[in-house]
Amino acid sequence: MKRIALFLATNLAVLLVFSVVWMILSTFFGLSTFAANNNVNYTGMLVFCAIFGFGGAFVSLLMSKWMAKRSTGMRVIDQPRNEIEQWLYATVKRQAEKAGIGMPEVGIYDAPEINAFATGASRNNSLVAVSTGLLRAMSRDEAEAVLAHEVSHVANGDMVTLTLIQGVVNTFVMFLARIIGNIIDRVVFKNEDGPGIGYFVTVMVLEIAFGILASTIVMAFSRWREFRADAGGADLAGREKMIAALERLAHSYGQSTLPSEVRAFGISGGVAGGFKKLFMSHPPLAERIQALREYTPRRLPTVA
Repeated sequence: MKRIALFLATNLAVLLVFSVVWMILSTFFGLSTFAANNNVNYTGMLVFCAIFGFGGAFVSLLMSKWMAKRSTGMRVIDQPRNEIEQWLYATVKRQAEKAGIGMPEVGIYDAPEINAFATGASRNNSLVAVSTGLLRAMSRDEAEAVLAHEVSHVANGDMVTLTLIQGVVNTFVMFLARIIGNIIDRVVFKNEDGPGIGYFVTVMVLEIAFGILASTIVMAFSRWREFRADAGGADLAGREKMIAALERLAHSYGQSTLPSEVRAFGISGGVAGGFKKLFMSHPPLAERIQALREYTPRRLPTVA
């Protein structure tokens, strides 16, 4: 599952932890399990699932910058130490002002491939990072376009939208897992005295299975947001620069060495068809390049 991002992995982990904690509290401290006298309180269950489902998504969002820094071992540029860092910092600053967002943190991480990513809790609390491989292999125009693509992700509020989508998905994953778990506990295990071991095991297994299947919805949004960020990159840096950057990726990109936690945040995407395409976080580069050739960039304010 190499295309499942930090956000999805962290979210699923938080969701499972929440579920285990709630089950323990329900079992040993007599908290409501939403079932009494063989009648399930579906409204109460749905409210519970929404609270924990959106809670898991927002915890993942708030942790995203910290996890990205920790997993890549990047160095955040506080004071540029050389000419390339000065250019990198100044370019992101100019693009952020042009896009109307707060200045992101700018980081560099050591990796051989051409890649970059953006993450953060809001438009004014974000991180844009590039690989050392990108700085070595790309021209300044191409690198500028990649940075514009990442700044556009931040300006578009993609992480917040992703969080809301994930919250809805989490809610229904938890809700359906508990309904099915309750049915199996009664029908298969003949348990009429409240949730038993069959219920708890079924819920845990189904939350993992449904969580993986539900990630296809999040991945569909991720693919759509890449097209939108490419268009934003064309607006900020120029369409031809954005096309040149994607063409460079198409000819030069190899296997990503980004940690699995942040791999789907990178600018590059793989090529897959059929069922595997459902789990792709990025559309094929050829499709993105064609979409850009048909796109007319918007005029944005000039920033000195």
